[in-house]
Amino acid sequence: MTSVANEPWFRDRKLQAVLAILNRDGGEARVVGGAVRNSLMGIPVSDMDIATTLPPEEVARRVEEGGFKSVPTGLQHGTVTVVVEGVPFEVTTLRRDVATDGRHAEVEFTDDWRADAERRDLTINALYADAKGEVHDYVGGLPDIESSTIRFIGEASRRIEEDYLRILRFFRFFAYYGKGRPDPEGLKACAAARSKLGQLSAERVWSETRKLLSAADPFRALLWMRTAGVLTEILPETEKWGIDAIPSLIEAERRFGWTPEPMLRLAAIVPPDAGRLSAMAERLRMSGAERQTLMDYANYPHLNRDVSGPKLRALFYRHGVQGAVMRARLGIANLVGKGDDADNLSGIAAFNSILETALGWQKPQMPVKGGDLIAAGMPAGPKIGETLSRLEDQWIESDFRLGREELLAALAKLDKDQPG
Repeated sequence: MTSVANEPWFRDRKLQAVLAILNRDGGEARVVGGAVRNSLMGIPVSDMDIATTLPPEEVARRVEEGGFKSVPTGLQHGTVTVVVEGVPFEVTTLRRDVATDGRHAEVEFTDDWRADAERRDLTINALYADAKGEVHDYVGGLPDIESSTIRFIGEASRRIEEDYLRILRFFRFFAYYGKGRPDPEGLKACAAARSKLGQLSAERVWSETRKLLSAADPFRALLWMRTAGVLTEILPETEKWGIDAIPSLIEAERRFGWTPEPMLRLAAIVPPDAGRLSAMAERLRMSGAERQTLMDYANYPHLNRDVSGPKLRALFYRHGVQGAVMRARLGIANLVGKGDDADNLSGIAAFNSILETALGWQKPQMPVKGGDLIAAGMPAGPKIGETLSRLEDQWIESDFRLGREELLAALAKLDKDQPG
């Protein structure tokens, strides 16, 4: 029988302590989902979820008697988070669906492991490891793990009707774990139900999309999403712009050791139009930081690969570096995709120099403040701001070399240059 008993994460004393408490006096608990799946696929395990036959109130009572903390994170769905020495374990009572509407499910608790497995979305996510580490498979997940097949449990269209977010989860898990072509039945069901994605909250759609864009190589998943009409449904901005920039971006990430960034990958497949990207960020309810990232990218001045020295530093000072970093990386990726001839390699080196400068940039502080001008005899008023702006221009043109005394000395010349 397939087992995870020898895996370091399974032998961890904190996990074993939780399992021991839940597995006595008629209760049963098993590790479920991602930890089992990843372990069998040779992928690092992070979070560990536990399923149990015990009702949530009994889970809370037992773990607190055992000296651990319980947090009622989702009692209506049977979920209690157990915290052991700062490590959280999400413990959920076995469930079966009573009613679903494509967004939410009404559940009832059960002690039937098969019923709990059959209500889950994908076969590879419905594997259970018992207290001995033996893996239980009720839905054909083990052979799908062997073949890296992403497949819905039971009838694909029915699984999707229960929660339309499963359309995006199908492609997201394909991006992380799938090989070859997607399961035909699943792909067909996703295409047929794609219009239902509009019934979901924007936050859920964007969260799932962001996770997909964070995969090591999401290109095949994006390609099949476009083929099924799903990509256009959630990101209509990509329809004419296309996803062809992704393979060269992935190659650039590998070649230069960049950490995959979902916002950069998103920028690669949407037009750099500030108005459209602002509307997209609003539609998807992105965070303020994510929206700002897109705006910095879209509004950044054209970044010529030959710009350097004082002009480059002036660009950074006036417009920041986040947009420059994104444009430089996309410029590098574009050239990587064109091949390794001399001109492309020269361009890559130039953009890499811009990127290195941007990543090490620390914005200098203007040496002169409004108070300095008042102390020098200038009356308070609009002229203060105008003068500071002109002094700042001189300071930038000097490549930030002029000091406070030199800038104050320039005041007299500024006054002479004033008309009339």
